Amino acid sequence: MAQTSFPTTSTIMPTAPHSHTIIFLHGRGSDAATFQEEVFETQDSNDAFFKDIFPGIKWVFPEAKKRWAEVDKEEMHQWFDMESVRDPWRNAQEQQNSLFESIEQILSIVETEAEFVGSKNVILAGISQGCATATYILLTSGIELGGFFGLCGWLPSVEETETTRTKHLAKQIPVLLQHCEDDDVVPIANGQDLRERLGMMGFEVQWQSFEEGGHWLNEPNGMDGIVRFIWQIIHANEEAGT
Repeated sequence: MAQTSFPTTSTIMPTAPHSHTIIFLHGRGSDAATFQEEVFETQDSNDAFFKDIFPGIKWVFPEAKKRWAEVDKEEMHQWFDMESVRDPWRNAQEQQNSLFESIEQILSIVETEAEFVGSKNVILAGISQGCATATYILLTSGIELGGFFGLCGWLPSVEETETTRTKHLAKQIPVLLQHCEDDDVVPIANGQDLRERLGMMGFEVQWQSFEEGGHWLNEPNGMDGIVRFIWQIIHANEEAGT
């Protein structure tokens, strides 16, 4: 059987003993290298960067393959093609093949990292379309992740996103969602819908909204929220001995 060839993955190794891995998915039209640079340029209220705050974390930035974007009439990096970012559920059935291909790509990375540090020490994250893709993995993989955080996202409209495994794991996986009110790409209503749906599935969702920040995270308050969330996971794992 031929091996599946996946696109580039940008990886930043820890500078201290490797304790956790964060797998962070970029948005539609971006790429791994660009997104990595943007993430590591972001600062918290103490002017600190992610790499300095968490030296024991390995950061993995998968890259979506280039796919034909029907609306834009060009190829671009995207986890799946879609007709509208503002109304991402339009013709959702046509998104499934490319979405499932991307799921296979990310699951391979999650499983590899879990072999190194254990699944409870793997945090999955995404922004925009990357958040939607990561959310589907959260709901269907059956993997007990250490945590999940999503920015500017929505719940992909795919059948059977809520499974028996989802209900079993919901209380075990902490979730943080952030969205800015002035996001002119993905309306905050889409993020609020995601929060409500995950809550109905049994997830305990930390929700943070900000007046400003656009289609990104709010600086520095959004960054502060993510840092606190990651520390909560690290401390909980230390107490549990995982």
